[in-house]
Amino acid sequence: MEACGSSHYWARQMARLGHEPRLIAPAYVKPFVKRQKNNVADAEAIVEAAQRPTMRFVEPKTKEQQSRAIVFRTREQFVIREPNW
Repeated sequence: MEACGSSHYWARQMARLGHEPRLIAPAYVKPFVKRQKNNVADAEAIVEAAQRPTMRFVEPKTKEQQSRAIVFRTREQFVIREPNW
């Protein structure tokens, strides 16, 4: 699967069922997209990328890691920064 917010959740669910999910960072999938961005083209790119012998996979994030990332991203949006003169 391509690693995105919901894929980490689904990877944890599949792991609980005994599967071995493997996530690929979106930056590694993008070079394999051959045409317009849509679900079919994305799926083909993911399959092609996953078959590469040198492909690096991403570990699924835990609930806590995802929660911290959301808090950090949200907090950054509301922090008022002083000008650096």
